[in-house]
Amino acid sequence: MTKETQSARKRLQKRPSDAPTAEDVAIAAGVSTATVSRYLANPTSVSEKRGALIRSAIESLGYIPHGAAQALASQRSRTIGVIVPTLDNAIFAEGIQAFQRRLQEKGYTLFIASSDYSTEEELAQAERLITRGVEGLMLVGAEHQPQLFDILHKKQLPYLYTWSFKPELPHPCIGFDNYRASARATQFLIDLGHKDFAAIPGITKLNDRPKDRIAGCIETLRKAGIALTSDRIIECRYDLAESRQALRKLMELTPRPTAIVCGNDIIAMGALLEAQSLGLRIPEDISIVGFDDVAMASHIQPALTTMQVPSREMGEKAADYLLAKLAGEPVSDTLELEAKLVVRETTAAIKTGG
Repeated sequence: MTKETQSARKRLQKRPSDAPTAEDVAIAAGVSTATVSRYLANPTSVSEKRGALIRSAIESLGYIPHGAAQALASQRSRTIGVIVPTLDNAIFAEGIQAFQRRLQEKGYTLFIASSDYSTEEELAQAERLITRGVEGLMLVGAEHQPQLFDILHKKQLPYLYTWSFKPELPHPCIGFDNYRASARATQFLIDLGHKDFAAIPGITKLNDRPKDRIAGCIETLRKAGIALTSDRIIECRYDLAESRQALRKLMELTPRPTAIVCGNDIIAMGALLEAQSLGLRIPEDISIVGFDDVAMASHIQPALTTMQVPSREMGEKAADYLLAKLAGEPVSDTLELEAKLVVRETTAAIKTGG
């Protein structure tokens, strides 16, 4: 231990409640405080010899750089924000985890906020994240307050939305086509011979994902000569209790639906549980299709047929996009991923005469 380091430690012992400062590191390393600050902002900005002295002093003193001060000195916070509709949905958690892992590899920290499916709350959360100095922002879905994009453009912050793919809109996006994915699931049920359909989407107001999914279902049925009337569509939150109530109401219709297209897996699981409580056999009496492919979908009995959302890949690609933008590297503003149909045990061909 050098005399300078010993001197700095003695001074610290006189004020035990204080943490080591950049000035203490400078004294211990025999350099100026400005040199320490420059090193902390960019280690390659000082000579290798001085860098080694500063590193040694930092380790000896147990100095922890103040994040806000570093950000101020470098004009970089190395933080990225993400705003999701809810933290309750496992499919969002999976995507965010992949997003965060990719950012951590490049030394970035993730700030997470939830909008509770409110575009007004999303705007408020975005303003808070921007105030905290995030350098980029990931959003979910294509429906947002116009003011949000105004702020992002004014601040020149890179951003994108995910979980939807709408290249016709003037915003970067990495996601999948919800309309086409739902159309594929619906066509699968039509091919099994079903003619009596019902649907339990999520709440479509200010949410393009369930809106596109129910539109894809309705149009695919129309092309097959099957009308999905309004009494056969019951919107509900992504909630087991509400989806159970919706299924019970649908089963009172005449003719009774033999196929249910659900807005996500939580809704599908609620419908499945209620159908079982009504004594219906699945898939013999009724077929149910979900959307997302959450982990539980393959473990319930019977296992759920669903559309598999590429959440991990979406999170990774979203992080790659923002990192490229921040590094000034060329990158495409749109990327379409594929949602895949996973056929399990909740769907079967319609019974003859059913």
